[in-house]
Amino acid sequence: MAEAAPLYDTYSRAPLRFERGEGVWLITESGERYLDFGAGVAVTSVGHGNPHVVAALKEQADKVWHLSNIYEIPGQERLAKRLTDATFADKVFFTNSGAEALECAIKTARRYQFSKGHPERFHIITFEGAFHGRTLATIAAGGQEKYLEGFGPKTPGFDQVPFGDIEAVRAAITDATAAILIEPVQGEGGVRPATAEFMKALRRICDEKGLLLILDEVQTGVGRTGKLFAHEWSGITPDIMAVAKGIGGGFPLGACLATAEAASGMKAGTHGSTYGGNPLAMAVGGAVLDVILADGFLEHVRDVALVFRQGLASLKDRYPDVIEDIRGEGLLLGVKAAVPSAELLQAIRAAHLLGVPAGDNVIRLLPPLVVTAEEAREGLARLESAAESIRASKVKKTA
Repeated sequence: MAEAAPLYDTYSRAPLRFERGEGVWLITESGERYLDFGAGVAVTSVGHGNPHVVAALKEQADKVWHLSNIYEIPGQERLAKRLTDATFADKVFFTNSGAEALECAIKTARRYQFSKGHPERFHIITFEGAFHGRTLATIAAGGQEKYLEGFGPKTPGFDQVPFGDIEAVRAAITDATAAILIEPVQGEGGVRPATAEFMKALRRICDEKGLLLILDEVQTGVGRTGKLFAHEWSGITPDIMAVAKGIGGGFPLGACLATAEAASGMKAGTHGSTYGGNPLAMAVGGAVLDVILADGFLEHVRDVALVFRQGLASLKDRYPDVIEDIRGEGLLLGVKAAVPSAELLQAIRAAHLLGVPAGDNVIRLLPPLVVTAEEAREGLARLESAAESIRASKVKKTA
């Protein structure tokens, strides 16, 4: 009898063991090369083993790793200044993950209303199909039953409405509403972008009703859609924003950004983190921003995204029996399968291409932002090979 694995049985892992990465490639222990268009679920934004980021981590590792927030950490001040200079925000709280950044965002919104004399305003309107993390509060915010099942009563204070339905948003607002929380593009929910009109309408409603607009840009942020943050496409700004994934390029790092007004209730002692904002994370985050904010980089993302999107549209036209739809913004793209998405995912892995499953029978394609047009075309060729293999399998079954 095989010995039981010592790990929790919470993941359905693919039988792949990667030893090292180079740019947009991952290499297995046996030396097989895979084109990584999953990027650790939109995390390795500047590629595997990026020399500039690796150098920053090594340099900091020789100095000091951890201090705790009992003391001033100069790296936090530097990175926060760069983030506030580049965004709507005045204040930053550093975390280790996206879920923690969302927890901070939720607490910031509730504390704001409390500090303004409205402790009854703690409800947050969220959207069907959302994914905001795996803590008890963030699974309640996401509202998906598959993540809520078995974890006791749902954390109160989250009111879900259909994605994109502005009248449902208006109808859900009560005297207990504190904020609205939305992903500009739902990733886990099937790569579903909110329209610019919808985002603008949410901003107007928040202004009219004294609510805070919270954006979850954990997956959409740090250049993923071709702008530094996805909300820039709609021409609005939030009051609070959660960021993670790409900002650390693979190192655990998240941040909650807010205006000074929205963060005004977060006084000393109201929130904290042992590891959040540690010197290693700050060095890596700064190096990642060096790459993302360099002249021409976001233009490069947009240019490659156009090549990739056009190629995907061509594949959809030629393989309608395999690919039903193409969705997304920038290099956050979704292939809605016309076959079970697990079948398509298996086929692209067989072609040594990596993607990420999502809801609504979608496979996400999320290459590192440093991907070249040539590498995007290589990914398209592998996806075509996968589609061809599925088609051939269908023909064989009906023969």
